[in-house]
Amino acid sequence: MTVTSPRASPTTRSGIATSFRSALAKPLAPYYLILGSTVMLTSLGLVMVLSASSVESYAASGNSWAIAQRQAMWVVIGVPALVVASRLPAVWFRRLSLPILVLSIVLLVLVLIPGIGVSVNGNQNWIEVGGSFRIQPAEAAKFALVLWSADLLTRKRKLLHQNKHLLIPFLPVAAVIIGLVLLGGDLGTSLILMAIVAGMLFIAGAPLRVFLGLGAPALALILFMTFQRSARLSRLQSFMDPFADYQGTGWQAAHSMFALASGGWWGVGLGASREKWGALPEAHTDFIFAIIGEELGLVGTLTVLLLFGAMILGALRIALATDDLFVRFAAGGIVVWIGVQMVINIGGVLSVLPITGVPLPLVSYGGSALLATMFALGMLLAFARNLPGARQALSQRRAARWRPRLPGARTR
Repeated sequence: MTVTSPRASPTTRSGIATSFRSALAKPLAPYYLILGSTVMLTSLGLVMVLSASSVESYAASGNSWAIAQRQAMWVVIGVPALVVASRLPAVWFRRLSLPILVLSIVLLVLVLIPGIGVSVNGNQNWIEVGGSFRIQPAEAAKFALVLWSADLLTRKRKLLHQNKHLLIPFLPVAAVIIGLVLLGGDLGTSLILMAIVAGMLFIAGAPLRVFLGLGAPALALILFMTFQRSARLSRLQSFMDPFADYQGTGWQAAHSMFALASGGWWGVGLGASREKWGALPEAHTDFIFAIIGEELGLVGTLTVLLLFGAMILGALRIALATDDLFVRFAAGGIVVWIGVQMVINIGGVLSVLPITGVPLPLVSYGGSALLATMFALGMLLAFARNLPGARQALSQRRAARWRPRLPGARTR
């Protein structure tokens, strides 16, 4: 009697890989990868913000739904912004790049003015807009930097082999934005902005000596900002071993590890987290990934990683498939922004990176971050709709959807 192994044969695995590559090669693959991952991550974020914030929300206002309701309001605002952005041609984003940049810089300056800017957790990076609502201009600055630099580098495409044209005025303007964010004390967002600068230069084909020349002062600046504030230095010292100062700087990282460890494979159940009962600070913002791990287990955390992977893969497909240099620069910049921010957030939750206080895109609580990210993803959807063959494929699907069927006709 022949016994067959349950493991897939090489022929089967080869067929699956071929089917996967074939699916990715379809014109609408980037569109659906980005759209599907955006919808699922935003929906998961709403559910997890409700779960992670319910205890804190009830303690602060007597309403377990208060924080989640505010997040839902931002989603309601963000969805139309995403839809509008997904219908705009690339030329409109180029026209908007400079006004958005100027507006972002003005708002970053306003943040530093006493009486206008608001300090939260030691960082002055918020502007009060009424009631309990605040906006964080640094989130819009990420998108502004990507958009403006993509337009600038596209206009200078024939001169990018000269370092002076590659770096000026791109580098001075980026330095102004990063400097304003650092003046507010937000090192985490500054790291993401620095990554965007490096990513745009890489896409533009900057030589290695440019990265070496910029890397040394950037590292010196990061170290200076770290040693300037004792809380940052303590976090840097404790992230390797949170239990060395369990009752102090290691508390948050240690309880993040407790949450992930107690989740196991399948989690303790949605809403059943124990760490959100005051043990884990910022459970619904910077450390929402730990609550996902506790309530939904390893399966839940891997699902989040797969969704981000699908989003980044779709954006990379846009950058590689397009003939429009601006689209390539902008899509690449969004990949760096979302990818680096995801890695910094999850790395802090897993204690493999120091805690920097940046949110998990689309999932963590926060209106400013959500709106900026959704508008950027709407722009990617607009790019995906205009890839070669994509618009024709969308038209054919719409026609098939609305084509009248004759009575008695068979449907496939």
